[in-house]
Amino acid sequence: MTGQRDIFGEKELGKSADVRLLRRIVPFIRPYKLLLTVALILMAAVTLLELAVPYVTKEAIDRYIVPDHAVDRPASVGAAAPGPDSEGSEKASGKRPPQEKQADYQGLNKMALILLVIILLNLAVNFGHVLLMEYTAQSIMHELRLKLFSHIQRLSVPFFNTNPVGRLVTRVTNDIQNLHEMLTSVIIFVLKDLFLLIGITAVLFAIDWQLSLAVYVIFPFVFYAGFKFANTARNAYRILRIKAAEINTKFSETIGGIGIIQLFCQEKNNYDDFRRINRENFTAGMRQITVFALFMPFIELMSSVGLAVVIFAGGSGILAGRVSLGELVVFISYIRMFFRPIRDIAEKYNITQNALSSAERIFLILDEDDRLPEPEAGRAATMPARFTEISGHNVWFGYDPDEPVIRGIDFSVPASSTLAVVGPTGAGKTSLINLIVRFYDPDAGAVRINGTDIRRFTLGALRSKIALVSQDPFLFSGSILHNIFGANGEPDQQTVERVLAQSHAGSFIHRLPEGIHTRLTEQGATLSSGQRQLISIARAIAANPELIIFDEATSYIDSETEASIQQALSALMAERTAIVIAHRLSTAKIADTIMVMHHGRIIESGGHEQLMAADGFYRRMVEIQG
Repeated sequence: MTGQRDIFGEKELGKSADVRLLRRIVPFIRPYKLLLTVALILMAAVTLLELAVPYVTKEAIDRYIVPDHAVDRPASVGAAAPGPDSEGSEKASGKRPPQEKQADYQGLNKMALILLVIILLNLAVNFGHVLLMEYTAQSIMHELRLKLFSHIQRLSVPFFNTNPVGRLVTRVTNDIQNLHEMLTSVIIFVLKDLFLLIGITAVLFAIDWQLSLAVYVIFPFVFYAGFKFANTARNAYRILRIKAAEINTKFSETIGGIGIIQLFCQEKNNYDDFRRINRENFTAGMRQITVFALFMPFIELMSSVGLAVVIFAGGSGILAGRVSLGELVVFISYIRMFFRPIRDIAEKYNITQNALSSAERIFLILDEDDRLPEPEAGRAATMPARFTEISGHNVWFGYDPDEPVIRGIDFSVPASSTLAVVGPTGAGKTSLINLIVRFYDPDAGAVRINGTDIRRFTLGALRSKIALVSQDPFLFSGSILHNIFGANGEPDQQTVERVLAQSHAGSFIHRLPEGIHTRLTEQGATLSSGQRQLISIARAIAANPELIIFDEATSYIDSETEASIQQALSALMAERTAIVIAHRLSTAKIADTIMVMHHGRIIESGGHEQLMAADGFYRRMVEIQG
């Protein structure tokens, strides 16, 4: 079995790891490639529409607002002036003939209408693009969350012994959400920004390559700043993901153990621990914000420098007659538009690093294969309809292989008989139960059903024949009916009453305001320990198993209730195989065989009267309990 370890131990996340993680996300995206293709087409349309707005503005200025024929140079000094009514006089004075003004107004109206159509089209296409991307991203995250949840459910018990609840909750909630942000904000939008940069560059060089070169001189500085920003932001986000998981873990532990914290007056110490973790999270967040706060003003500075270059070089071009006013305006618009994608890409890189830090941990869980081995498909043994014997042969087991808690034991439980396992704390009683239900596998030897090693059965087939009533019963949020019968349909009233009567749980359930339909809070906090145990016993009875295991089942039940349960157990055990682990030896007296364990070994075995007559360890335990 897996040793005690932390699967989230940090490794260096380099660029090759980024590429690997992105490659691993692709299988989840592939089923939605058609939707993504449509989104990509819509994105291209949005890009073209955004590029069209400044260009249409340029055409409006150069053709209709300040057309070339309205800025002809005046006649030289001393030249013969044309007559006041001549066409040449109107051109020399800069005035426009009425018919030309009318045409300019019509052209201007047409350009305004074209701009309006472009803006409305951009609004509609952008709406469709965003809606499609959100639907696709939500669908991908839906599938990924289901896969992660299903995978976690199949992991073995040792995995959960080494990974706290808060950490796993962070993976299924926050980390999945971070990936959603990357899919909606990065994949398509970064492509859009790249297309926009390429489109702007092409249009600017087509309009005036000399002016474009003057502006593009500053871009090496911008790209160098982006490279430095990317490298610095990487580690900041990885630390943030670790600290978020630690905060969730600490908070989960606090809520779960609030009674113990308050009982032992540990509020201040617990608060100090949380404050330390929260401070580390704050420091990591400030590191990330500082990096971002330095980079974004630098980009704004470069944008202003680029604008100044355009105004100086473009204005000089206008004065020299080489550049039109419309070209200067479109250059200013495109330069402003050019730096917006650069800022966006920096922000998207932030989101990407955050998401990849989350993806790294999600895939660490998905790569975790800490599961009990199952028989190969088609080679599993058939689970017998009826048990004839449950046995163990030279069974060795330890949570740490160097420290065995069960040492070479042999036992046999015939069908329809009851085995009681007793012994002091740490004797290995609960560990034996963990082997029978296959929460763990033995390090040596085998547990068998009808002579077949239980590792040859599928886990589902094995556990469908076993019901376990543990020392600390777990109840789910929901109705009592759901906790007893699960989600396998609504049982008939006769079945409900039979199970409640056999478990002796009906006496208190019928007194509840809504009876068996009463809804429980988390862990059944509104019920007493004994009531929770009775519901757990009713759940075991409702499963109608071949083998019922009671692990300290009467530990939290008063003597009167215990007597009632023992009567119910006697009736159940007459028809089923049962294993009872008890500290209260009065429960063990009804067993056909009592097995006494000490330091992982079986030191005595036999019926109650036989063991009492042997005057050994069991008799001393009985006498101590009085």
